Amino acid sequence: MPNARSPVSVRPLNPPPRVLFEPLVRAALLEDVTHGGDLTTGAILHERTPARARLVARAGGVVAGLDAALLAFSLLDPRTECTTIVPDGEAASAGGAIAEVHGDARALLTGERTALNLLCRLSGVATLTRRFVERVARTKARIADTRKTTPGLRALEKYAVRCGGGVNHRFGLDDAVLIKDNHLAIAGSIAAAVQAVRRSVGHTVKIQVEVDTLDQLSEALVAEVDAVLLDNMTTEQLSNAVTAIGGRAIAEASGGVNLDTVAEIARTGVDLVSVGALTHSAPALDIGLDFIA
Repeated sequence: MPNARSPVSVRPLNPPPRVLFEPLVRAALLEDVTHGGDLTTGAILHERTPARARLVARAGGVVAGLDAALLAFSLLDPRTECTTIVPDGEAASAGGAIAEVHGDARALLTGERTALNLLCRLSGVATLTRRFVERVARTKARIADTRKTTPGLRALEKYAVRCGGGVNHRFGLDDAVLIKDNHLAIAGSIAAAVQAVRRSVGHTVKIQVEVDTLDQLSEALVAEVDAVLLDNMTTEQLSNAVTAIGGRAIAEASGGVNLDTVAEIARTGVDLVSVGALTHSAPALDIGLDFIA
């Protein structure tokens, strides 16, 4: 029987270190203030004015990216105090506070859009991921992301996938080998491609091959690859592929995956279902900043 897993609350592992995302936050702030600062706030507030505000979820969803979002305020005013109410990986209810910030009103107003852009985007990724994870909760399949990420935001978006209960595929081309159809067109065959890779990469590098047919799958299994990417197969083909693999390699399904199809795909017995939509099509979660007395 497949293992039943509860996706209700997930503690994300290894959040990105500040040294990784601080340049991204600085660059986002510079987009707003490079050519003359915050004209509106500067005209209204000439001196430091203490203020308190809350980040509030307008709609329910999974929180992700708080560290990066709150850094926007701290970079503008190092004295800003931030208190987390709903941590990354946990669900926020509509109308509920996610975090509270206390600092110079000028910093809060100037950093508001940058903070919200990051938090809404990453929480949207986490929320969509959670929906997919919930659909496959009674199977052994895990939901994985892809490299279809926003340029510059890959580490944060993949962290958001983990916040939603998903797992990460490759972060980059140097993580592992994935031999795809165009590689095969050049190499001539799966055997030739795998042999070329084994002559080049180290013994710790995993090798995965994308296959479209059961005949290609047989070739990949003879080559003793570590994982196979079963691309755009029907559920019948996926079930047959899982049987043929027999645990000799990791089975990953890809292509044609959405919230309506993912459960049926997962029930074929695959180990992973990769979903590009987690990062390329996730709608932003509606979150606002409200000043409080």
